[in-house]
Amino acid sequence: MRTPSVKTEVAIKKIRQFHQKQRRVPTLEEMAKLFKFASKRSAFLLVERLIEAGLIEKDGKGRITIKRMFLPLPVLGSIRAGVPQDEEEQLIDTLSFDEYLVDRPESSYLLKVIGDSMEDAGLREGDIVIVDKKKEPKENDIVVANVDDQFTLKYFRKIDGKICLEPGNKKYKIIYPKDNLSIQGVVISTVRRYY
Repeated sequence: MRTPSVKTEVAIKKIRQFHQKQRRVPTLEEMAKLFKFASKRSAFLLVERLIEAGLIEKDGKGRITIKRMFLPLPVLGSIRAGVPQDEEEQLIDTLSFDEYLVDRPESSYLLKVIGDSMEDAGLREGDIVIVDKKKEPKENDIVVANVDDQFTLKYFRKIDGKICLEPGNKKYKIIYPKDNLSIQGVVISTVRRYY
């Protein structure tokens, strides 16, 4: 049986749209309806093609997951943030934000920042941080911590040999755990929307 004649870009766009609305990837039956296929077999063949293209994958339980949420975008060069200068637009490379922002998707999750205690670290209220829960924290990393049964986002520090959590805003105090401290992950990226 031949592979269904749906363009890869069209297929992944429709699957992403479904994912955004439903918060899950469509089943084979739903894909057959989505692409107006006569059978689930055609949906299966499409999935196989998308797996080969590296756009989706199957997890350990055989469920379909989106491997990359973003298609690669063109990198057209660099831009000065200082004195204006002539820059010629040229295609240098392509880049997928999935690969740029997330090293290990299987151990990463997102959190929305609330409050201003990390403003001087460049994290503002409303920003999204990408956290790797398996990364070992090093001093000066920004971490998600459970300190005395409360969660917070702070710098991981050692002062006078004691582990503490330091805010990125001078109006807040350093936190020394009274009873317990566990690190739930290390912040590896941040995303901010302006509009």
